[in-house]
Amino acid sequence: MRVPLIAGNWKMNTTVAEALDLVRAMKDELEKVTDVETAICPPFVSLAPVKELLAGSTIKLGAQNLFFAEKGAYTGEISSLMVADLCEYVIIGHSERRQYFNETGDIVNKKVTAALQAGLKPILCIGESLEENEAGSTEEVLAEQLSLSLAAVVDLNGLTVAYEPVWAIGTGKPATGEQANGTISFIRQSIAEAYGEKAAQEIRILYGGSVNSANAAEFMQQPEIDGALVGGASLKANEFISIVNQTSLIKHRK
Repeated sequence: MRVPLIAGNWKMNTTVAEALDLVRAMKDELEKVTDVETAICPPFVSLAPVKELLAGSTIKLGAQNLFFAEKGAYTGEISSLMVADLCEYVIIGHSERRQYFNETGDIVNKKVTAALQAGLKPILCIGESLEENEAGSTEEVLAEQLSLSLAAVVDLNGLTVAYEPVWAIGTGKPATGEQANGTISFIRQSIAEAYGEKAAQEIRILYGGSVNSANAAEFMQQPEIDGALVGGASLKANEFISIVNQTSLIKHRK
């Protein structure tokens, strides 16, 4: 049985003070849910104080990115070893990183490898653009992203995949539950072909893209979807708590 994971990607939002206030507003309610894993990924500047606030908590902490070198003359970058001192999870390959910072499949692969070597749990993001989706190229694009991102990665233990169609991120136009489930089924099948059926059945695959408390149940009812990578809704305590609670009710009922 795959334990559901609901992770909040705060992106470039919240000052340190705002981050701490948001954690305080969610902490008690999230800790009541024991059958869903929860993780929050605030900006780098808030990781250390949030870690201190979450000491002894069941809520996991994640970073939004890392660099693939352990140290060196890379001004402004954060290495996997630095992240591992503070976090358990790290988001890698988000479409915004690919779009705005020109991250290629090779760069994403190096980051995944660095994260795993440091003992981190990567949340690997893959997803197609609107043009690729409308051209019927979704499976081809995802298969290539998956292959490039996991090149030379032998063991998927600790890895989570997040399917985030680019056309659904921040647009308020998510995929339907049925669409997302079908695509995630394809991703799981691709993993099975490369790593075996056991690895495919054990790996968690999340959906991300305009997930909120109003549509969370639609996604969580799908058998192939193991949770969500939540963007804007994770910045609202009541929204994020609701998504976690709905996930618990639906997945536990199954």
